[in-house]
Amino acid sequence: MEALFCLSPRYRLDDELPWLEGIDPSRHYWIMVNGDKNLTVALPGLIVSAKSELKQVMQQFRSLQPGEQMTLARIADTCKIHCVSSNCYAIEAEINGFPVWHLFDQETLDSLLMTAHPDWQCAPKDIELGRRLLLRSFEQMAAIKN
Repeated sequence: MEALFCLSPRYRLDDELPWLEGIDPSRHYWIMVNGDKNLTVALPGLIVSAKSELKQVMQQFRSLQPGEQMTLARIADTCKIHCVSSNCYAIEAEINGFPVWHLFDQETLDSLLMTAHPDWQCAPKDIELGRRLLLRSFEQMAAIKN
């Protein structure tokens, strides 16, 4: 079987195909690439410690101009958001060892980022997504012995 290679899947809130599996408690966005349930990725999302920090990040996101980018720093990794055009934003990721940009319109990415609000709680069914992410991390090698 050939590995699926996606160039730029695009997501909108009003898509006909469901693409958002959920958002886990650690604010990872679980995306079904091009609506394919067999190809799900967990994109690291925004985490803030205070409402004032969320406000600053949202202002920075909404002021991005085409060609500009911003980085969302997390404990274990980072996430880059690129402004491709006036209503098109990309989040970098890797699928099957290949770099992929997941494209979002402003309304959709704005909605995802707003889940960083300190009072936001994930849906009860999405707690299992967090467990899946934890299991994935246990499968990865932490150090290489020379």
